[in-house]
Amino acid sequence: MVRQMRRWVAVLAGTLAATLLSLGTAGPAAAAPKPAPAGVDITGPGLSEPLRLRAETQPAHVVAVIDQVNFLGRTGQPKGPKAATLGPKYTVVVLAGETPKQTYDLYPKAVGGPRIYRPAKQPDSRKIGAGWFLGRLSMSETLRTAGVPLERQFDTVSGGVGGGERVLPEDTLDPAKDIDEALGELQRLLLLNVAVMLTITVGLAGIALLIRRRTR
Repeated sequence: MVRQMRRWVAVLAGTLAATLLSLGTAGPAAAAPKPAPAGVDITGPGLSEPLRLRAETQPAHVVAVIDQVNFLGRTGQPKGPKAATLGPKYTVVVLAGETPKQTYDLYPKAVGGPRIYRPAKQPDSRKIGAGWFLGRLSMSETLRTAGVPLERQFDTVSGGVGGGERVLPEDTLDPAKDIDEALGELQRLLLLNVAVMLTITVGLAGIALLIRRRTR
């Protein structure tokens, strides 16, 4: 059963890689050859040598990493965020067998959410425009699980594309602070109610005293 699952994931990785590599190409219909086993090389801060992932031995990680870039459109934003806000860069090279086909720069810790830069110059020499894209919120955890030395991220509270930081501010996630604020508000409300009641009581007493004097 385990072997069958591993074989299925490996086939899925190959299919994803083949789909990714076919983007931007067009030609006459022909019988598609069997796709070469997919692979991924990752380089960046904290990696003394490239992290080599192959579908034969680590199919789940290969599929997860390829999934971070296989949704990109043909064109992205021509201008990206300021360099100071991007954080560490990890370059991902997608391979067919051992042949590099595509390359992407991933910024999992960018301010405002993960970012992807696709260079115009690709290993397979295909023509494609350079562009910036919003990355998936799962980018940091996907890279970390695959072996990239990144801190574990617990606070991703929504899925899909874009964002990589807390969607809610830090102080809104502190229950003790919320309770203290609620108690403070309740205390202020009670004091206000007491003040209003005292004012009404004094006013009624004054009116009663005034009426009593006039009726004598």
